Amino acid sequence: MKKIFRSTLYLSMALGLVQFTACSGARSTVSAQSGQAAAYVPLEKSLLWEISGNGLTKPSYLFGTIHLIDKSEFFFPATLEEKLKACERATFEIDMDEMSSMESMFKIIGKAFMKDGQTLRDLLTEAEYKVVEDHFSEKGLPLQFLDRMKPMLLATFASLDLGQGGLSDTKSYEMEIFARVNEQNKPSDGLETVDDQLSIFDSIPYQTQAKMLMESIKSSDTENEEYKKLIELYKKQDIETLVKISVGEGDGGVGEHADLFLYQRNRNWIPHMSRMMKEKPTFFAVGAGHLGGPQGVINLLKKAGFKVSAVKMGLGA
Repeated sequence: MKKIFRSTLYLSMALGLVQFTACSGARSTVSAQSGQAAAYVPLEKSLLWEISGNGLTKPSYLFGTIHLIDKSEFFFPATLEEKLKACERATFEIDMDEMSSMESMFKIIGKAFMKDGQTLRDLLTEAEYKVVEDHFSEKGLPLQFLDRMKPMLLATFASLDLGQGGLSDTKSYEMEIFARVNEQNKPSDGLETVDDQLSIFDSIPYQTQAKMLMESIKSSDTENEEYKKLIELYKKQDIETLVKISVGEGDGGVGEHADLFLYQRNRNWIPHMSRMMKEKPTFFAVGAGHLGGPQGVINLLKKAGFKVSAVKMGLGA
């Protein structure tokens, strides 16, 4: 059961991962939002933020995660632990309890595949298909078993070592926080549902997704270096640069789909966050790429009347 839960969780995290894998090598520039960007003051470097004011009797907290990180790079400082304990609930992009249900597992598996019997062969030339086939064969994953999977999900898997034990050297902040919340006998919640996230993969044409897949494979030689840069930015708590990378434009980038991947979701979250914080102090853990920028969660919370302040957090114990 634990193995199935982990694999379906990684599948649900593809939304966050594809923002990086699809735009490796893309220009790190925010999509044109000239009117908003001109008046926007960049945020200071911090992954942890305190939310207060606007009628709240106790503060809540917002933490920017990175969905997968090498165990050697993982950090969970005392300040982060302290703020998590100070809250009465943890809220993720998707409720982790929902992710652990058998219904959600089958739903995710079922929606991972293209509709109407389409396959990757229908979307690629023979030469392109051979490139993809060779790439996955090297990972020990015969493409014949993945041929019907949505190309955007394959683009995520293309950058991961999914062979035997390939994920054993990684950690998930969501899973770590969820485990600690369970130890503290506190409830968890989600800002969106499994259906909400999976629907995004149906909003982008399969042909466009196939182009993202090809771009991801083409850039795989440099992706290790790109990943190292991403981790360094995360450790520097540079949320402004992280959001710029998340909406990188260019071939295979998600810039033209930034509203779908990030901005609309950020806007949808604010009413839910407002309600939850007024009910009880809540610890929010969402991808760090959602925090910064004029359309990021922090700026939207400020516009909604909340005071949002950076919490200084070293990376040590």
